[in-house]
Amino acid sequence: MPLIPEESQIHESAQGPRVTPASGRTAPTPRPVPGPRPVAPARPGRPGPVRPVPAQRGSHEPAKPGPSAPASTPQIQLVPASAEGALDAAEEAVDLLLDSGRAPGEVLVITTGDPHPWAAHELSFGEAAYWAQHEAGDDVFYADASVASRAARRPVVVVAVNGGDDAAVAASLPLALGRADALLIVCGNPQQINSVLGAGV
Repeated sequence: MPLIPEESQIHESAQGPRVTPASGRTAPTPRPVPGPRPVAPARPGRPGPVRPVPAQRGSHEPAKPGPSAPASTPQIQLVPASAEGALDAAEEAVDLLLDSGRAPGEVLVITTGDPHPWAAHELSFGEAAYWAQHEAGDDVFYADASVASRAARRPVVVVAVNGGDDAAVAASLPLALGRADALLIVCGNPQQINSVLGAGV
């Protein structure tokens, strides 16, 4: 839960209110000018507003293709994790992406087992509201592998292999690869993932 700064406190002077010698009237106490209020998180469970891009970026920053640039094969990264820890590993990967300057709307997270808590929360309001968040494209979007085919392409796709049988994982990885423009990060059991990747993903 993001921390909300405490409201500024107004402290009376220890000497009491000031009195002008001429009229004997109490001088008004100046009121402090309120600062900007903290921005509320866009959605439950997210780190809050879009993080600023660092002032200096390394030379390894991928070049932004022009309108006529040909599509290239996304880079694939494997993050070893158990099925129970895959979702946490995916969240850490998302945080690193945001810290490196990626905009939240550039990231899609796919789960192969239980849905991410945010996805479950949004789906409780109905599929229309859930997919409206996807269409807005202004924050990280979480989708179960069973519905990820409906998601649009994004520069980065993170897959949390947090459950599901080998067939489900084998089907989700090619799907995730097809949704990633630049980078695919897979968090899960290396042996299971490599067996799928070695099968031609």
